[in-house]
Amino acid sequence: MKTTLPILFLFVTLLHGNGFLSIFAVESRPNVVLVITDDQGYGDIAAHGNRIIQTPKLDKLRDESIRFTQFHVDPTCAPTRSALLTGRYSTRVGIWHTILGRSILRKNEILLPQLFSNAGYQTGMFGKWHLGDNYPYRPHDRGFREAFYHLGGGVSQSPEFWGNDYFDDTYYRNGIPEKTSGYCTDVWFSNAIDFIKRHRDNPFFLYLATNAPHQPLNIDEKYWKPYVEKGIAEPLARFYGMITNIDENIERLDQTLQELGLADNTIFIFMTDNGSAGNGFNAGMRGRKGTPYDGGHRVPFFIRLPNGNFGQPRNINTLAAHIDLLPTLTEICHLQKPENIVLDGKSLLPLLVSEKQPENWSDRGLGIEVNRNGIPQPWVNSVFLTQRWRLVNGTELYDIETDPGQNHNIAAQRSEIVTELRRQSMERWADILQGAREWSRIPIGSPNANPVRLCVHDWNGTGVPAYHNRVADFIANGRWAVDIERNGKYRFRLRHFPEESGLPLHATNAALIVNNQRWEKNEVNTNNPQNEVQEIVFDVALQAGPAWIETELDDQQHGIYRGAFYVYVEFLE
Repeated sequence: MKTTLPILFLFVTLLHGNGFLSIFAVESRPNVVLVITDDQGYGDIAAHGNRIIQTPKLDKLRDESIRFTQFHVDPTCAPTRSALLTGRYSTRVGIWHTILGRSILRKNEILLPQLFSNAGYQTGMFGKWHLGDNYPYRPHDRGFREAFYHLGGGVSQSPEFWGNDYFDDTYYRNGIPEKTSGYCTDVWFSNAIDFIKRHRDNPFFLYLATNAPHQPLNIDEKYWKPYVEKGIAEPLARFYGMITNIDENIERLDQTLQELGLADNTIFIFMTDNGSAGNGFNAGMRGRKGTPYDGGHRVPFFIRLPNGNFGQPRNINTLAAHIDLLPTLTEICHLQKPENIVLDGKSLLPLLVSEKQPENWSDRGLGIEVNRNGIPQPWVNSVFLTQRWRLVNGTELYDIETDPGQNHNIAAQRSEIVTELRRQSMERWADILQGAREWSRIPIGSPNANPVRLCVHDWNGTGVPAYHNRVADFIANGRWAVDIERNGKYRFRLRHFPEESGLPLHATNAALIVNNQRWEKNEVNTNNPQNEVQEIVFDVALQAGPAWIETELDDQQHGIYRGAFYVYVEFLE
C-alpha cells in the first residue's frame, strides 16, 4: 500500500555567499537514509572502473545520484564517524585513533541524530558505532531513539560479545544484548528495513553503518567462490564477496522504499569511511586505508535527492568532505543548527542546486591526519588539501589536476605553494588542538549505568588485543580514564576474559590501583589446582571525582604479568 506523501511547500533560502535566491519546491520533512560501509574504497565499485567486482545496485544508485568525485574523509574508522556526525574535525573532537581511549566521542558534542530527533524525526542506527561503548557515549545516548549495534570497531574485536564471528551473533539493542540469526550485514539491513516499515508515516533518519567489508573476512562462500573462479586470490575474493553482499542488501532496502512509496521523499546517501583495505583496483590513486595519500581518504559519495529539485544526476568535482554533511542536511531538512559550536564543514546546498559551480564558491583548504599515538602533531602522517594541491607531511607537494596518482613530488619546484599551504595548515592546527588533551572519561557509579564494564579496547596503555583470538596470549597493561560519580563503596571484578566467556583467569596475584590508592590480593589460585577462578574481586571505598584506574594480574606460574582486560565496576552503597 502506497503511503500518501507529505504536503509540498515552497521555501526561500539565501545560498551562502552566492548572492542569489533559490526558490524551489521540496517535500516537507524528507526522510534521510545514510549508508556507510567500512573499509570499502573508491575503486571497490564496478562503475568506478573495477572490472572484477560485481556491484550492480551501487552502479545503478550512482547513475541516479549526484556524485561528489572529490569527497574526502579521515583515513580510518572512528575519526571519520566523529567528523561525519558532528560537522567538526575529528582531532578537534578528540578522536584520532580507533582504540586506546581515543575513539570515545566527547559527551558535550552535538551530533546529527540529536538535531534530527529534536526536529521530530524518528532516528535509528544499525551496525557499527565505534564512538564509545559505555554510557553516555552509546548511540542511544546521542540522539538515536533506536540503536542496534556491535561494540568496538568491528565484530569479534575485544569489546564484542564473546564468540561473535559475523554469523548468528549477539548484538546490542539500546544497550541490551540480543541474539540474532543470520549474517551480520543481512541482520543490519533487515532491522533497518523493519525500522522503515514501522516509521513509514513519520519522517525518519536512518544511519546504517556496516562493519563489512572490515576484517575478519568472513562471508558465505557463495559470495567469494565466484571471484576465486575468476583467478582472484582468496583474501581479496572474500573482501569483494562482502561488498557484493552489501550491494544485494542495498537493493533490498531501496526496493522497500519504492514499495512503500517513500523513495520520492527520501534522501539516499551512500559513502564509505576510508580508503580501501583490499589490495585490488584502486582507481589510479596512491595509498590505501591509513595513509595520507588520496587512496586513503578519497571515497565515493552518492546523494540521491527527491523529485529532481536538485537537477539531474551528475558529477560534482568540487572538493568536499565528511564535515560538510551535517551543515548540508541541517539546511535541506530545516533542522535547528547547533548553537555556540564552531562547525568546520560547510553546506553543500549551493553546489547541489546549481548545475555549475557558483562563481564565488571559494577554494578551500582541508586537513586530514592519521595520528595514532599520543597528541597529534603537524606533518606526521597528514595532508593538507585544496582543489588542486595535496601537501603531504609538510614536505611532499602534488598537483592533483596533472598528477592524480601522486607520483611526482614538486615541492622543490613550487616552494611558494608549500609555504602558503603550510601557513594555512598551521593556522588550522592551532585552532583544532585546543582542548585536544581532554579525555572522554567513562562514568562509574552513575544511576544511569550500574554496573559498568571497562574493556581493554578503551584503556590508554601499551597495546590492545584487537580481536578475541588474541586475548588469551596478549601481554599489555594500561589505565582507564573514569569519572567516579558518587562517594561510596564500589566492587571491582578483575577478569582476563569477559564474563559471558566462562573462561578462567590464570593469575596468582592481583592489584587494583585508583589514582594513588593500591589494593592487593595474593596467592588467589593457590588452593585451586584446576585454576577455574574467573575473576578477582575488590570491594573498596572511593571518593567522587576524575580518576585513573589500573590493574595488575600476575601469573607467576607462567611468568606472565599484565593488566586485567575486562573490569566490571559496580556501585554498592
